[in-house]
Amino acid sequence: MSWRRALSLSIPCLMLALAACQKESAKTPDPQEFSKDAVAVFCGMGLAEHPGPKAQIFLRSLPDARWFSSVHDAFAYTMLLETPKDIAAIYVNDMGKAKNWEHPEPGTWIEARKAIYVIESRQRGGMDQNEAVPFSSKEAAEAFAKEQGGRIVRFEEMPKSYILASADPGPSASNDGLNRDSESAHDRTESDAHTPK
Repeated sequence: MSWRRALSLSIPCLMLALAACQKESAKTPDPQEFSKDAVAVFCGMGLAEHPGPKAQIFLRSLPDARWFSSVHDAFAYTMLLETPKDIAAIYVNDMGKAKNWEHPEPGTWIEARKAIYVIESRQRGGMDQNEAVPFSSKEAAEAFAKEQGGRIVRFEEMPKSYILASADPGPSASNDGLNRDSESAHDRTESDAHTPK
């Protein structure tokens, strides 16, 4: 067999192998359970030190989850101008399944884009701040809102004004970006970010 013939046969094999590698690297990571050493991105404190739902964000450029002491902080991360936007997946605790508000149990993670959120409730999250409380079912969200007050929104409807009202955006965020109430978490995430099917 000539070298040209061998080369012509090997190129399709190499292309198939490359496509398989790219498909594997594009796979959406599964949620992780945090260890006692996990620290929150913004405050640098241990996750277990904070009550309420937590969140984890996976970036395509990093192998490990980035942890957040509240769902509120995870939304802020997607909205601030200076944070990376190569988001592969976001997971939050489903507080309809969690039995303990202080420390939601392992196995209660759901995809953030599928969750329903109660905002403006009386219940406070990590760092004693306003929280976006996630639920997998509308009925659980409605029951929580009836008891704790607040209103229901979906991921793409999350008001930027609610999330960033108490956030310090730092020098690289524009005032325009912080004052547009209509801009939501969806507007700040990468347009081709993973959307669960």
